[in-house]
Amino acid sequence: MLGRMSICLCTILGLLLAAAQPLAAQEAITVFAAASMKNALDDANAAFTKATGVKVTASYAASSALAKQIEQGAPADVFLSADLQWMDYVAERKLIKPDTRVNLLGNRLVLIAAADSRLDKVEIKDGFDIAGLAGDGRIAVADVRAVPAGLYAKAALEKLGAWKAAEPKLAMAENVRATLAFVARGETPIGIVYETDAKVEPKVKIVGVFPDGSHPPVTYPVAATATAKNAAARYRAFLRSGDAKAIFEKYGFSILTKPVS
Repeated sequence: MLGRMSICLCTILGLLLAAAQPLAAQEAITVFAAASMKNALDDANAAFTKATGVKVTASYAASSALAKQIEQGAPADVFLSADLQWMDYVAERKLIKPDTRVNLLGNRLVLIAAADSRLDKVEIKDGFDIAGLAGDGRIAVADVRAVPAGLYAKAALEKLGAWKAAEPKLAMAENVRATLAFVARGETPIGIVYETDAKVEPKVKIVGVFPDGSHPPVTYPVAATATAKNAAARYRAFLRSGDAKAIFEKYGFSILTKPVS
């Protein structure tokens, strides 16, 4: 009888100990990415998690804001910037692993208006009168002092001789998606965003494309942070896979690196 009780007690004790053991945590990484990448990267992240079991938490904002957050110690494993400048910023401060840095994607800068606007097929060239197009309204643009989309826009307007007249009419937003929202909500008649942003918002339309030579190429570099978890390497490899390429191209990004298997 005592023997049977001992066996039962041991069994119960074993079950209690097993229950007390924490479940193995799912591998997870945190990605800081430019706001313009949200739709495409959400799809890519879901595909990556399905293929690997690694959970991805993405934080989207202006690249400038994300770079400053990384500098202040925010726990990110991967940084995807919408320009080279802010990747250089974190690189100079040794906040990324330099050998992991790759120029991943490209994009185009476009002029948008409301989907029902009379504006259409605007030729953007030297002497471009964007201030006149805005009329009594304003021109939505990302912050031209720091946000990549704004920096590209300012460079283009300066190159085309439109900056002086446009500057007083700018309605600056915290990131390119907020810029897109200004036009989608009818708060401004026109705005400057990336082609990929315009494609995911049915309330706007592209009325013009900025010439390639009018601004630095829109480039999205990616890198692992200095404190990245091991799973970040698998994630970066996935971003260069054929599966990820198909997702990014569906949303209008151009691929700057040769896909890897």
